[in-house]
Amino acid sequence: MKSKKFILAAVFTLAFFLTALSQNKDSLQVRRIYNYYLQQSTCYANLQTLCKTVGGRLSGSPQAAQAVEWAKKAMYAAGADTVILQPCMVRHWVRGKKEICELRAQGKPAQPLRCIALGNSVGTGAKGLQAEVIEVNSFEALQQLGEKNIRGKIVFYNVFFDQTKIRPGNAYGETVKYRGSGASQAAKYGAVATLVRSMSSVADDEPHTGNMNYDTLLCPQKIPALALSYKAADRLHEALAKGKSEVYLEAHCQSLPDVLSYNVVGQITGTEKPNEFLSAGGHLDSWDNGEGAHDDGAGVVQTLELMRLYKTLAIKPKHSIRAVAFMNEENGLAGGKAYAAYALEKKEKHLAALETDAGGYSPRGFNVDTAAGLYRQVLKLKPLLAPYLIESILPGGGGADLSALQKTGVPCMGYEPDTQRYFDIHHTAQDTFDKINKRELELGAAAIGALFYLLDTYYEPPY
Repeated sequence: MKSKKFILAAVFTLAFFLTALSQNKDSLQVRRIYNYYLQQSTCYANLQTLCKTVGGRLSGSPQAAQAVEWAKKAMYAAGADTVILQPCMVRHWVRGKKEICELRAQGKPAQPLRCIALGNSVGTGAKGLQAEVIEVNSFEALQQLGEKNIRGKIVFYNVFFDQTKIRPGNAYGETVKYRGSGASQAAKYGAVATLVRSMSSVADDEPHTGNMNYDTLLCPQKIPALALSYKAADRLHEALAKGKSEVYLEAHCQSLPDVLSYNVVGQITGTEKPNEFLSAGGHLDSWDNGEGAHDDGAGVVQTLELMRLYKTLAIKPKHSIRAVAFMNEENGLAGGKAYAAYALEKKEKHLAALETDAGGYSPRGFNVDTAAGLYRQVLKLKPLLAPYLIESILPGGGGADLSALQKTGVPCMGYEPDTQRYFDIHHTAQDTFDKINKRELELGAAAIGALFYLLDTYYEPPY
């Protein structure tokens, strides 16, 4: 009996020792990964080149085509075994000449209001348009006013971010519907154009663009849609509070035929399971009014650096590791759909996929799909990541580019930085390289690199 107890005790002791040894090995490797990112990473230099050499990269533009070539070269330079160009047809919307918006209240000189056309909007025509403005703060208020009060007027959606939301993204999610479908909702009642308060809580004079779409089933008429800066929206609201006011609008944007573009996919092939993939990506396209530094050049260079990490530290992954520069996230998601279609066509098995599309700020954690045991696995890894500011592992999912892949059953993740400042410059001319902090960018990239090393080592989905 004593011998059996002794054997059992020895077995438990050995198991504990082996577990501790494994954890210590992993801890040392994670430290090594972080040291690489903080001392050797090329994220910051790559982002500078992308922002300053290419600049704004709206889908269908010459700059977007240039970005594809840049990404292909950068993937190979980082050490990718292979680089795949996945074709996709993307929307080609052009802004044209700078927009004009003027407040023309009775008895007062015209007052310029800072504005920007929303992506996919139609233009006003060369002569512009002028009409009385009517203000609403919800679709319900729009419906209550009805056609008799709206026909022939410009609808102004004056909807603020909810400041009680701890995560600014939640406030954005509540207001973005007025940007996205506000034009068709207003056109249904005979409006001739729409204005929307910029999707931000910062009281500055910088207008925020972003995509909108026409619902031709709701209303076949397409009307111009523009965003006002926070201060311009305040000035318009104040004028309307004093009485009737008209606004003159001029926008020269138009939609051209779709253009062929590409996702750029860098890959390091797995040594044991080459047809099983762990993918991380950001979107290569950006709006044309800035440099797309935080949105989403940061995500592209953070995930691209995975290639260099594995090559530099001579880590040979069991599964194939991919870095994906998606095209057309901002105004169509053609790249995300093409990636999912490619995976199905090639019968690839994706264990997990991550997107980073919330800026290059300090890391906070990951939002992780609960499917296929992925959330439980990442939660187990938290003690190894917690010393590096990764304190939040929450149920969730990936970004917009992964939505098509997620529908095929692939568990997805989203990298979560501190987003308190993200919507200050989101979709504005202020989203430029100088707004990037090198250390914060590298820490975020390191968090992704460490997570992927650990997932490659331990994660095996139950199928």
